[in-house]
Amino acid sequence: MATEKLAGFRERIRSELDRAVDFWLKHSHDKVYGGFFTCIGRDGKVYDELKYVWLQGRQVWMYCRLYRTVERFHKDEILEAAKSGGEFLRRFAWVPSAGSMGKCAFSLTRDGQAVKVQRTIFSECFYVMAMDELARVTGDREMQVHAETVMDQLVHWVRVDPSGLGRPQLPGDLPVNSLAVPMMLLCLVEQLAEGRVDVADKYRELGSWCVQQILQHVQRDGTAILESVSNDGKELPGCQGRLQNPGHALEAGWFLLQYAVQHGDKELQRIAVDKFMEIPFRTGWDQDHGGIFYFLDVDGLCPTQLEWSMKLWWPHCEALVAFLMAYSLSREPTLLDRFTQVYDYTFSHFPDKEHGEWFGYLTRQGSVELDFKGGPFKGFFHVPRCLYMCERLLDSLLAAACDS
Repeated sequence: MATEKLAGFRERIRSELDRAVDFWLKHSHDKVYGGFFTCIGRDGKVYDELKYVWLQGRQVWMYCRLYRTVERFHKDEILEAAKSGGEFLRRFAWVPSAGSMGKCAFSLTRDGQAVKVQRTIFSECFYVMAMDELARVTGDREMQVHAETVMDQLVHWVRVDPSGLGRPQLPGDLPVNSLAVPMMLLCLVEQLAEGRVDVADKYRELGSWCVQQILQHVQRDGTAILESVSNDGKELPGCQGRLQNPGHALEAGWFLLQYAVQHGDKELQRIAVDKFMEIPFRTGWDQDHGGIFYFLDVDGLCPTQLEWSMKLWWPHCEALVAFLMAYSLSREPTLLDRFTQVYDYTFSHFPDKEHGEWFGYLTRQGSVELDFKGGPFKGFFHVPRCLYMCERLLDSLLAAACDS
C-alpha cells in the first residue's frame, strides 16, 4: 500500500514539474534583450517588464540543474535559455562602486539598466548559484572561479566588514543573526562544494559556522524556532524577536538534514527533524482551515506582517521537501503522514489546472487571492525545485522498495 501511495505521489509530482517547466519555457523568455520576464499573469501574459536579479539567478540555476541531472530536460532549448540568462546577469547585474566590485542590483529594466539595489546579500547569493551551476553544464572554468570570487566577497560582508552593503550602523540598530543569512551561505557551500574536494575543504569551516548560526535560532528551551536572534544567540525584544516563519524553519530543516547526512552527524539529523521540522509544522499548521501560516508570533500575539495569515506557495514547497527527505532517511511513518498532509493541501489548492504552474498567494481560507504566476518574488524556483527534489526522493524510495 505504501508503495502504491508513493507511486501516486511521483506520478502527480512529475506531471506538475513538466507543466511548470512548460509554462516558463513558453512565457518567460525575453528573446530581444535576454534574461527572463517574471511578472507573468495567470495565462502567461507579461504584465511588467522589470527583471529581478534574485529571480534571474534562480531561473538560470533551475534550468541548469534540470538540464544536468534529469534526462528528459536535457534539451538544447533549456541550455540556451540558461546561457541567455547567465549572459544577461554577467552584463547587467552588477552596479559598480568606487574601489570595489560593487553590488548586484535587485531589479533591472528590460534592457538591463539598474533600477534598485538592496542592502542585503541575496541578489549576490542567487547570482553565485546561477554562475556555478551554469559553469557545471558549460565546463566554463573561468565562470566557476568568478562564482567563488563573489562567494568570498559575501563571506567578507557577513563575517568581517558589512560596510560594502551600504547599510550604516545606527546606534539603535543592534546586530542581528537573521536565519536567512546562514541558511543561504550554507546553501552556497553545498552548491560550490558538490563534487569538488578542494572547494569543499576551502569552505569546510564556513559550513560549520553556518550550522552553528542556524542552531542559535532554537529558542524558548528548545520549543520554538525564531526568525531573528542577537549575534550571541539571545532572543531579541519586541515583535522582531517574537517572529516565527514556519516555512523558513522547515527549509532550514532540510538544509541541516542534508549537511548532517553528508557529515555523518546523527545528532544534527535528530535536531533537524525534531526542532526545524516538527516544531514549525505543529505551530504553523492552521487547525481551522489547513495549510501553513506565513508568519506567527511566538507568544500568540497578532503578527505585524499584514499577510501573516495567508497561505503562500513556498512554505508548502519547503514542507514537502523536508518531510519527504526526512522520511526517506528514517522510514518513520509519522513523517510520511506529515508529507501526505501537506501534499493533500498543496495539490488541492495551488496548482492551476487550466493554465499550468501554481498560484502563489491564497487567503487563510484557501481561496486564490492573487492569481498571477510570477511577480517580484515568485519565479521559476520554489515550485520546480520542490517538485524536482521530491521526484528524485520518490524515485529512490520506489527503487529501494523494488529491491527489497
